[in-house]
Amino acid sequence: MKLKDKVAIITGGSLGLGKETALLFYREGAKVVITGRTEGRLKTAVEEARAQGAGGEIEYFVADVSSEDDCRGTVDYVINKHGRIDVLFNNAGVLWVYNTHETPLEIWDKTFDINVRGTYLMSKFSIPHMLEQGKGCIVNNSSILGSRAAPGCAAYVATKGAITQLTRAMAVEYAPHGIRVNAICPGTTVTPLVEDLFEQTDDPSGARKLWESYNPMGRLGRPSEIARGVLFLCDDEVEFMTGSMLNIDGGWIAR
Repeated sequence: MKLKDKVAIITGGSLGLGKETALLFYREGAKVVITGRTEGRLKTAVEEARAQGAGGEIEYFVADVSSEDDCRGTVDYVINKHGRIDVLFNNAGVLWVYNTHETPLEIWDKTFDINVRGTYLMSKFSIPHMLEQGKGCIVNNSSILGSRAAPGCAAYVATKGAITQLTRAMAVEYAPHGIRVNAICPGTTVTPLVEDLFEQTDDPSGARKLWESYNPMGRLGRPSEIARGVLFLCDDEVEFMTGSMLNIDGGWIAR
């Protein structure tokens, strides 16, 4: 119960890594609020968590992280309900497969709106409450593609580079105030987002094998492995850790 009674917001919490992290946080005793744009998926994720049995609390709030009003509304809801925010996991993200010159402007803008603007807005509205508390933990979902490049996903790579640098900026700004800011940097992980990426290619099986080949371990990551990394970053026992990029990538970054 490493997060017993702590209040955590997880954006993009209805699928993939966000849901896996929500399930883990629930088991660890947190009061979890997951957000997303699709109420049906959010409801299913909450039901799955509660079916695990003993744990903390979990509920959902329908919100689009690219909307300023939705982000403000999410934070206001959590503060009105629980009185504090201990953990913010900025997880929501999107990915489309395009080379730079082929990327439609609306896809470029939407990728930045969700991946970067959403991270900024949720942090903007959560941080004042953490400052009042004198303590807080923010984890941003970056990627190894925040420091490495891969062809065919220029907008995504650009947003993850932005999140990596935003994480560092926030860490140095708020370290004197007891707020830790780190980023999780997953390698290619088996999530609906990645499965969709493969399906967008002409050869989904070949695409999977290509991405597996990037990892010395020769396989893709599992959401549960990444979720454990997020939990580690939120643990009070690593309070001296801020501004770090935690790579969980099967050795890709070390190659």
